[in-house]
Amino acid sequence: MKKLSVLIIFNSLTLVLFAQRETFDLTTYTAPTQKAGWTKEAKDNFVTYTITDNKKKTWCRIAIFKSTTSKGNIERDFESEWQLLVYSPYKTNEAPQTNKAQESGGWKIKTGAGKFIFNAADATALLTCMSSNNRCVSILTITNTEDYNVQIQSFFESVKLLNPQNLSTKPTENPRPQPGESNNTTVIVGSWGKSNTIGQLYNRFGNYSYNKQQYIFNANGTYRFTGKNYSEQYDETLLIKENGTYTINGNSLTISPQNSVIEAWTKKNGADNWNKLKTSQKRALEKTTYQFSVVEKNLVLQTTKETERDGRFSNGNSYSYGPPGTFTAIKLPGE
Repeated sequence: MKKLSVLIIFNSLTLVLFAQRETFDLTTYTAPTQKAGWTKEAKDNFVTYTITDNKKKTWCRIAIFKSTTSKGNIERDFESEWQLLVYSPYKTNEAPQTNKAQESGGWKIKTGAGKFIFNAADATALLTCMSSNNRCVSILTITNTEDYNVQIQSFFESVKLLNPQNLSTKPTENPRPQPGESNNTTVIVGSWGKSNTIGQLYNRFGNYSYNKQQYIFNANGTYRFTGKNYSEQYDETLLIKENGTYTINGNSLTISPQNSVIEAWTKKNGADNWNKLKTSQKRALEKTTYQFSVVEKNLVLQTTKETERDGRFSNGNSYSYGPPGTFTAIKLPGE
């Protein structure tokens, strides 16, 4: 992906007094339209606008966060918000490229951008942080393309904040869950895996085989699912790769796949490895709603019938996925 033209956006944000527009907390703006392909998700602590092009495999998400208590100045606010909203969920490897803090309409504004890897491809996070009168507002844009730069810039040009003279100076704290996280105490973001293994008796008799399933739930409301089926008695190893979006409503988790394929790979010297891709075919997109909970650190997904994606139930009518440290992650070809 080409470098996001962040400097254009750095200079496009002009804050004026409150006007009659679509409003979230202290922020009013002209929203990207559903007609143009954007979808809206509103929660107590953030509102997001997302667009995806499945053919080009490009996407963009703009998240407006509810204001929180300022750390005292724009530099500390930006550093804190970057750690919370960008570094922690996306694991950016480098310090952000930032502009010099500006001031407009009584608000201090600082913007920074950094790269991260998503689905083995480059993506960019753009954080705009604004603070005034003990309040801090953040807007986060993440994307893997420049295709939406004009729409991003148009959105930022429309952003207006409440007059800081009208803000309360009383310190109040607001929880800051990421888009895609549960609003309750159960946190689903992270890696979860399960496996079934058939071993050899005394390491001599029978065929060794196993199958694994693994979810990675990202803080931006996207997920990746990987499945692997290996057996010594077969010439091929099967690999399932799926990605899409998820939403949470209370204890209900809805998974909406966007792409899903099953691949057959040959083995080198008959060992457990990825040699050459033999076949690849699309799988049915299986949208599913689960009731979820975390029991003894395991993610438990409960549904009325077994899914093709998750395989056979772990127990009763539920699947149990363990957190990192309890399973060996699936290593994909080329890793």
